Amino acid sequence: MVKIKDIELGEFPLLLAPMEDVSDPPFRAVCKEKGADLMYTEFVSSEGLIRDAAKSLQKLDIFEYERPIGIQLFGSDIETMRACGEIATKAGPDLIDINYGCPVKQVACRGAGAALLQDIPKMVSMTKAVVESTHLPVTVKTRLGWDDSTKNIEDVAERLQDIGIEALTIHGRTRVQMYKGDADWRLIAKVRENPRIRIPIFGNGDIDSPEKALEYRNRYGVDGIMIGRAAIGYPWIFNEIKHYFKTGEHLAPPTIDDRIDVCKKHLDFSIRWKGEYVGIVEMRRHYANYFKGLSHFKEFRMRLVTSMNYEEILDILREVSVFYSQNEVVLA
Repeated sequence: MVKIKDIELGEFPLLLAPMEDVSDPPFRAVCKEKGADLMYTEFVSSEGLIRDAAKSLQKLDIFEYERPIGIQLFGSDIETMRACGEIATKAGPDLIDINYGCPVKQVACRGAGAALLQDIPKMVSMTKAVVESTHLPVTVKTRLGWDDSTKNIEDVAERLQDIGIEALTIHGRTRVQMYKGDADWRLIAKVRENPRIRIPIFGNGDIDSPEKALEYRNRYGVDGIMIGRAAIGYPWIFNEIKHYFKTGEHLAPPTIDDRIDVCKKHLDFSIRWKGEYVGIVEMRRHYANYFKGLSHFKEFRMRLVTSMNYEEILDILREVSVFYSQNEVVLA
């Protein structure tokens, strides 16, 4: 049984990665339904929370069915992060996660996210401040290092464990790599094999199929796997991996109507949570992913991303169902 402090996650948990503009409650709802064991909010700006910025505060919204759920924070100032640990605790998550992995310029160039990989003493001090700010378990997500010459994750893992974190997720790339090239899990395995490490170590990067999940579990010995981009538009991946682990066989892929059903649930929740206008507009980024692999989908997608009428969107989805059912399309 893998545990983060007292939170039981099963024998080999599958985690949903925190992704900006993706991992909101509507997306988390469909991933939870399809087998995600632990989920995180989008990463929340510590400066935004201190300013009471509406967007940052909304990201603290969590729901009982999501548990266990973690709020992920990022920031560049130690005392601000300490204060935000207290604020996030009041929102009632099961744990607090710190982002030291985000590589995008808007985050890293402000001294937050992966930028802390260039200043490990500050990373340690910031983590200690957050640990001291809350009674909840604190976890960390980070990368192998800033670049190929500073892959310091083995040292970082020990130092963060020593000041009180309860789990560590490692993305198998450096910040300089961004999301290019293949994730290198060999250093993740070295951290897991370190006899000093007693906390769960989760691997992240490039898991996009049940076969790869099983291969990486067996080869690298991690305690669980975090899945990000592969779940966008395809939340079925969690249950597919679990089924493959148990049986060595593949679940039947989702039918066109399965995809429409989950897409509609996502849309409905998006509207309930954000209001009709914002809910419809922000759902547009997901349609191409839900129907990825369908030939001749461009016309339907263009209509879906231009419609501002809920009933009209439902009509288009019904047309999608009829068209592809009649044409016996095999989904990729």
